[in-house]
Amino acid sequence: MSYNKIGLIGAMDEEIRLMLNQLSGQEQTVKAGIVFYEGDLDGKRIVLCKSGVGKVNAAVCTQLLIDTFDVDTVLFTGVAGAVDPSLNIGDIVISTACIQHDMDVTALGFERGVIPYAATSTFEADPGLIRLAEEACSAMTEGRSVKGIVLSGDQFVASREKVKELFETMQGACTEMEGAAVAQVCVMNEVPFVIIRSMSDKADGSAHVNFAEFTVKASEQSHLIVERMIKQL
Repeated sequence: MSYNKIGLIGAMDEEIRLMLNQLSGQEQTVKAGIVFYEGDLDGKRIVLCKSGVGKVNAAVCTQLLIDTFDVDTVLFTGVAGAVDPSLNIGDIVISTACIQHDMDVTALGFERGVIPYAATSTFEADPGLIRLAEEACSAMTEGRSVKGIVLSGDQFVASREKVKELFETMQGACTEMEGAAVAQVCVMNEVPFVIIRSMSDKADGSAHVNFAEFTVKASEQSHLIVERMIKQL
């Protein structure tokens, strides 16, 4: 697999600002209200953008990266709430797969998270990108990194009961609001991807205390990991 043109997505300003400062020869393009920054970093062509929050924004952004900019790899970086009780603030989750936790057609006999009549509802990340992410985490962070399922939904989860349910019924490592949409679009287009999330809170009701305080720190950590991955691609 060759990784020649990399699409790099963050959902918030904090998640792209550091990388944006490092891109050389930047060109800006606006599509569907999303600003795409194309430039060079460590000999690689990068297209960087802020998707905005939520699955629809993330899906539109990803499809534009593929159709308009012809990226052959997608990395999504940012923060998430820990679902696995063994995870702490600052830990990293590398996606093995992504599932939409708010896809719920159980009333018609489908399991939670299953997209009716779709070929798959579990969108698996690229093994090579997973390995690179693991290596980058080992080299660039002092904290713990794990591989696991990233759960996505158009909900900011801040309930201990909800967290327990997501862990027990869907075996999620963390929850956020974009990853599964990015993953689904990539799988549909046969473009390799991986999602890298730094835990900014434990999604347990204390998010209003933790989220703002740790978002900047977590975003910086994610940036270091992605930067090293790009160098190794």
